[in-house]
Amino acid sequence: MAIRIDDDLMTLEIDGTVIARARRLTGGWWEISYWPRFFDRNQAITALTVTELLESGYPSDDPLVLALREELR
Repeated sequence: MAIRIDDDLMTLEIDGTVIARARRLTGGWWEISYWPRFFDRNQAITALTVTELLESGYPSDDPLVLALREELR
């Protein structure tokens, strides 16, 4: 598992497969696959981390997942 962070693109890869992508838009906002809104750079990293945890088997009500989701509000 790895989150790769570049200037204009972030990817979450699990077992050699890209699970989610975040791309920087004009104006500095980030669009992330499977998320219904735009984020700033730090929020984009958090959203990819949440996705990684869920894809790794953490339940959606796990305290870590809930805490990270709270940061995205």
